[in-house]
This record gives sequence, structure tokens and C-alpha cells, in this order.
Amino acid sequence: MAVDENTSLARGLEVLKLEAEAIRTLQERLGSSFESAVQMMLDCEGRVVVAGMGKAGLIGQKISATLASTGTPSLSLHPAEALHGDLGRLRPEDLLLALSKSGETRELIQLVPAVKSIGVSVVSLTEATTSSLGKASDLVVEMGPLSEACPLGLAPTVTTTAMLALGDALAMAVLEKRDFTREEFAAFHPAGSLGRSLMRIGEIMRRDNEVPLLAENASVRDALAVMTETPGRPGAALITNGDGDLLGIFTDGDLRRIICEVELPLDSPVKKFMAVNPRIVREDQLVGEALHLIKGSHIDQLPVLDSASDRVVGLVDIQDLLEVRL
Repeated sequence: MAVDENTSLARGLEVLKLEAEAIRTLQERLGSSFESAVQMMLDCEGRVVVAGMGKAGLIGQKISATLASTGTPSLSLHPAEALHGDLGRLRPEDLLLALSKSGETRELIQLVPAVKSIGVSVVSLTEATTSSLGKASDLVVEMGPLSEACPLGLAPTVTTTAMLALGDALAMAVLEKRDFTREEFAAFHPAGSLGRSLMRIGEIMRRDNEVPLLAENASVRDALAVMTETPGRPGAALITNGDGDLLGIFTDGDLRRIICEVELPLDSPVKKFMAVNPRIVREDQLVGEALHLIKGSHIDQLPVLDSASDRVVGLVDIQDLLEVRL
């Protein structure tokens, strides 16, 4: 599609092109200094303190938040505020990650000697090692010369995108080296839809007298009674043997089907109509996995088995997922 170069669409496409090219340039430049920065973050016994002024500071806040949520203790520090008392937040075991396009940001250049006097090491993301910030840092991850996408060449655009991408790259490389697990990620995200999807099945499943258990020699009539009398009135009964092993599941849908197909089925053995090898989950699986399975299989209930013994320990109903707003 031809685009008039004088339109807003053309300007938008040009900005995206320039920012994409900047990230491709970073890919070509990334090398040993990046690996060293990752190792310094891993070796840090305190917190990774991220500092930048203006738009770089805002990018620093996001990088710090990403680090903190993925297993690396971190905080964001305003350089000017640090020079007026917030320097007391730092400890010798911390690591400073300083962000500056030019490497000549006055507040950062003033900050670096102060944090070094405490014993804090400094890694900088900046244009060149030859900048004032670069020379004062223990390690520099060079971005190289980058031109802004702003028509005036002034507003931070390409450079902030580059900083954000480098920060994400550092955070993800550190995460992988730490062997950060889904369980740890879930612990750091207890709220919101993400946190709810990372809950364990055992946290929301129906258990004890809320589980509609039925012996294998029971009738359809018995199944209906259990489904009706069990608290919460689940739309299914779980058929087990004497050891508690799951043999099958009988649902409202099965009942509707056999009423249409079989004459007077209520006193017939329920195992004749139950679904064998039903979809199951284990109590230590994530709630998000249960939702995916229920939606993908077009079912309403999932038996929950103990992870060690494979015995039935609970039931997850679609209504349980709705209650946690998944």
C-alpha cells in the first residue's frame, strides 16, 4: 500500500522503522560487556538500584520493576533525590545500573562518585565508554550512537526504546541464570488476572464433603442423589474404587444423553454410562492450566488427583474458575 509521506501514518511508520532498526543495531553490538553485566547482577548480594533522569528515569522504573518481579531485588532511585538524602537507601552490597543516552547527565555524573564511596559498583547503559559516565563506571554496556525519531531530533524516542530493550534483555538473561520458576513468579504476582491464573488447583478446588464421590457399584439414581446432596451441587459425580482411584466421571450431560437413549436408566449401574479416562488435573498444577483444559475440552468439571498417590482429592468446576474471575 502506497503511503503519502506527508501523512501522520507515514510519520508513525517512520518512527517504528527507526526504533526497530535501533534494536537490530543493538543485536549486532551486544557482546562480552552484556555477559559481564548479567554476571554482576547475579553476584549482587544486595539490590540492583536503577537510576536515570527524565525519560531515562521512567525507563529505569520499568526495568527495576521487571527485575524485582523476576527474582532480582531492585529499586528505582531518582539521581537528584539521591543527592539530597536518598543516597542513604544504598548499601555496599548493592549494584547501581545507571541509564543515560549521552553519558553526560549531570546528576548521574555527580551520583556515581557518591555511590562508589559507599562501595557500590556501577554498570551504565549509555552511548559510549568514552563518555563521562562511561569513564566513571565499572562496566559499560554500550548502545552506540543513536538518532532520535523526533523530527526535531530532540524528544527521547529511539534511545528510550533501546534502553528498555536492553533492560529487558538483562532481566531475562538474569532470570534464566537464576533458574527462576513459575512458582516464584506466581508468589510475586498474587493479584490481578495474572496472579489468579498462577494460583494452584489446590487453592480453589472443592475438597472433603464438597467432592461428589460414588462407589463403582452405584446406580444412576445414586449418582443423581450425590450430585444433588453434595454442597455446591456440582454437575458431576466421580466414580472411584475402594482405594480411591478414579474410574470415571458421570455428568449432567451424560444424564441427558442416556435419558434420551435408554428406557428407565435410573437403576442401571452408573459405570455403564460414565466417561472413562476423563480429563484430570493435579492439585499442584496452576489454575490457568485448568482453565485452558476446560475451555479446550468443552467440559465443566475436572477431577483433581493427588500428585503422589493419584487418588481423588477434589473437584474443580467451571463455577470455581468464575469465582476467581478467570
